[in-house]
Amino acid sequence: MVGIFIGLGSNVGNREKNLYQALNLIQSYCKIVNTSSIHETQPLYNPDQPLYLNQIIEVQTTLSPEELLTFLLDIEKKIGRIRTVKYAPRIIDLDLLLYQDKVINQKALILPHPLLHEREFVLAPLLEIAPNTYHPLLNKTMKELFNNVKKSENN
Repeated sequence: MVGIFIGLGSNVGNREKNLYQALNLIQSYCKIVNTSSIHETQPLYNPDQPLYLNQIIEVQTTLSPEELLTFLLDIEKKIGRIRTVKYAPRIIDLDLLLYQDKVINQKALILPHPLLHEREFVLAPLLEIAPNTYHPLLNKTMKELFNNVKKSENN
């Protein structure tokens, strides 16, 4: 297992086409080795916007974590994302979630993604393709993290 996971999300325009376009562009520097199904989800922090389509992919790449993040941000721009306010609707959102067991805490890059363990829209697709992958800081599997999120929803 390569353990490099990228989250894809879109809630503006043709959401499926946006995800497909991002996947095609990602393949120019990454080999996609696993792909979750597409999940339709409610927006979390700003509920007054369209539903999201979310997907997780696992990739192999020779890019460093920093290079991969820059590459993903460039893809967002190519597809037409314009960053405005936080949690605004977006044509595409690409998040570097995990890069093997690397822990990085820089201004521009935090790995693992700091909210990964709280977000069902990330954990549900991760559960499909990598249920036994460990979160390097929390030392729990994606399955355990997903179950924790589900338990907290029910309380």
